[in-house]
Amino acid sequence: MTEPLRLGIAGLGTVGVGIVRIIQKNAALLEARSGRPVVISAVSARSRTKNRDVNLSDYDWEDDPVMLATREDIDVFVEVMGGSEGPAKDATEAAIRAGKDVVSANKALLAIHGQALAEAAEEAGRVIRFEAAVAGGIPVVKALTEGLAGNEITRVMGVMNGSCNYILTRMEDAGLSYEAVFDEANQLGYLEADPELDVGGIDAAHKLALLSSIAFGTQVDFDAVELEGIGAITIDDIRQAADMGFKIKLLGVAQLTGRGLEQRMSPCLVPDTSPLGQLQGGTNMVVLEGDAVSQIVLRGPGAGEGPTASAVMGDVMDIARGMRLSTFGQPAKTLRKARAARAAVPAPYYLRMQLLDKPGALAKVAHALGEAGISINRMRQYEHGDATAPVLIVTHKTTQTALDEALADFRATGVVSGDPVAIRIEAI
Repeated sequence: MTEPLRLGIAGLGTVGVGIVRIIQKNAALLEARSGRPVVISAVSARSRTKNRDVNLSDYDWEDDPVMLATREDIDVFVEVMGGSEGPAKDATEAAIRAGKDVVSANKALLAIHGQALAEAAEEAGRVIRFEAAVAGGIPVVKALTEGLAGNEITRVMGVMNGSCNYILTRMEDAGLSYEAVFDEANQLGYLEADPELDVGGIDAAHKLALLSSIAFGTQVDFDAVELEGIGAITIDDIRQAADMGFKIKLLGVAQLTGRGLEQRMSPCLVPDTSPLGQLQGGTNMVVLEGDAVSQIVLRGPGAGEGPTASAVMGDVMDIARGMRLSTFGQPAKTLRKARAARAAVPAPYYLRMQLLDKPGALAKVAHALGEAGISINRMRQYEHGDATAPVLIVTHKTTQTALDEALADFRATGVVSGDPVAIRIEAI
């Protein structure tokens, strides 16, 4: 009889329980597809007594995930605890030292410690797989490391946090403020215990850093991601962007240019007719562009028990079949350190500002843009009942440097009230 692949699962929250359910329900299917049984030897979590609505009586229990990671009767350590430090990191390192393969859903751990962990695993002849760490049920890591391995990737782009996409689309559909929808999402359990991980873009930036490493053959560098969350987006921005044919998304973009590696996670405008523009609710979407394939679009659930557990099991099945891939698509020691670059690729921008309602105000703003070398594509002024007038401008393509110069000059005109809002328009 073929030897089973034996798992130790650390973490019995939503994802961990989902993995157990898949293995219990689809045991025969997993064996038929991998050529060997896939079984659970032991599990670990913070509470033994919590009701998880799944039968765990057949599995040994370890209170300490490090002890679980080093058990002789496991081949693969499945880490679904979360957190970049503490038990998750300690147990993952222990598993590698003990000669175990690792399957992880922990984006924070890999975005911060991925290079060191990958080098340690490869030196030990082990693999780390992390499909579930990026975009839930969407097999984007597999697409980059396998299906698109013959391509030079030119750009990675996507909506990688379903909670933010839910908030932005809910604001538009219901005409509600950011604050109102934030509270609603929090009450529905859509946000992390620390909501800033979601709305601040941190969770999505972890994912972008991982995809960048695979796409461009660079060492993962989360600290180099330009980061801006959605907290400053107003219902007026959403309505007025829609009025001009755009949707606002928290968009991750990574591309390698002559100046270095650009990685940014920030609100962007996309055409409302584009795949990203039509993305609704908590769904994720990743767009991959390569020199041979041109562009492919992957869409699917970005979180939840089933989708994330499904991604974990995809990695487990690869290991069961004997597939041995480098963590980031090529040997970790060959990954180069990329020079971090601020967005230099020109793009059009959406500008929203409040102008004092007096003669010559628009002319002064247009002059400031012209002095910075920025031309206006479209401009719109809305009705108003006070001393300031809301004005929207869509520029032609320009650089971030030129835009920063113009925004600084706006302050000197004496006609701009408050701080203008500037949002990049991304082509897709």
